[in-house]
Amino acid sequence: MALNEQQFDHYLNIETEGYQQGYPKKLDYHRYEPTPYKALEQLFNEYELPEQAVCVDIGCGKGRVPIYLHDKFRVRTKGIEMDPKFFAAAMQNLLQYKAKHRLRVGSIEFYHQLAEEYNVQKQDNVFFFFNPFSIHIFRRVLNNILASYEQNPRKLHFIFYYPSPEYMDYLFTHPILTLKQEVRMQGEQNVNERIVIFTT
Repeated sequence: MALNEQQFDHYLNIETEGYQQGYPKKLDYHRYEPTPYKALEQLFNEYELPEQAVCVDIGCGKGRVPIYLHDKFRVRTKGIEMDPKFFAAAMQNLLQYKAKHRLRVGSIEFYHQLAEEYNVQKQDNVFFFFNPFSIHIFRRVLNNILASYEQNPRKLHFIFYYPSPEYMDYLFTHPILTLKQEVRMQGEQNVNERIVIFTT
């Protein structure tokens, strides 16, 4: 039997539900909304992470995706969050998760900074986006990641939940990236309710 949102949070011993009230002070950055667990479950029923995956959630909010991925796959995960309140919530959720589940030191990390300023590590190879900011910021973030790729060539996976049309237009015309897979959310009528994966 599939767990609902509250049950999943309870199992992980975290609190990630809710939405941001109002809008961010900077219009280029979008409001917080957690990725539904049912979307994550469907994604990983149809898509396989690469070997030695190190997953980076860009705009991680309260830390749901990094903690979920660690619990499900025991992979190293990271979350980047610019908002101090959401970063604090992510750190609290990490403490609560560690209190209930075994956790290797350093296997989940959260960074309080702008995504475009993140120092991409050569081990980072999976990047998750839930439409966290405008196309202008996205281009800067993607260029930062691909600069690391040029210095340390490797297979990169980019996972986009509910990608905006602007993101898709840019991705389809990008000279380095190729569409690998599309996962349409079951029971959803909205064509944007999907996850797309691009790779280098």
